[in-house]
Amino acid sequence: MITAQSWSDARRVWNHHLMHHTPRRERMPRGEAVHYRERAVELGVPESAVLIEPKARNTGENIHFARALLEEAGVDVESVLLVSKPYEERRAYATVRKLWPGVDIVSASSPMTFEEYADSIGDDRMVIDMLVGALQRLLVYPAQGFMIEQPVPEEVAAAYERLVGGGFTSRLIR
Repeated sequence: MITAQSWSDARRVWNHHLMHHTPRRERMPRGEAVHYRERAVELGVPESAVLIEPKARNTGENIHFARALLEEAGVDVESVLLVSKPYEERRAYATVRKLWPGVDIVSASSPMTFEEYADSIGDDRMVIDMLVGALQRLLVYPAQGFMIEQPVPEEVAAAYERLVGGGFTSRLIR
């Protein structure tokens, strides 16, 4: 049973993760690199203009590999659009800001409420565990050099601590 306090705390953590950036394209497809490529070509982008980076196992690798791929192709990058899960917007932004500081960044996801996202996953406990894990990474990864530090408001930190205390810990790094 998830308490009303845990739901309230999870909603607070959810809202903190959202960057509220507006995507620069109306519709973004879902899926891995190959699916993005297929959708771009479907929309009329020439196949020769689409580069994919399918090797990454995490956000940092994705940025490193994609940046190298673009440099090798001679593409001068001024801005990047990051499309992620809603609760990963802030983490993706902080990682790119650390690893590619000279680019303009928009970090966005499909607009939806916390409740809509939880309903789409169908496992409320797992969703809250993921939110808690994502916030923990925002707190610890800057010291490990993986991302820039971002302020976490006191009320969000308190909500995080209550959720951890409530047992939402399956996605925490030890």
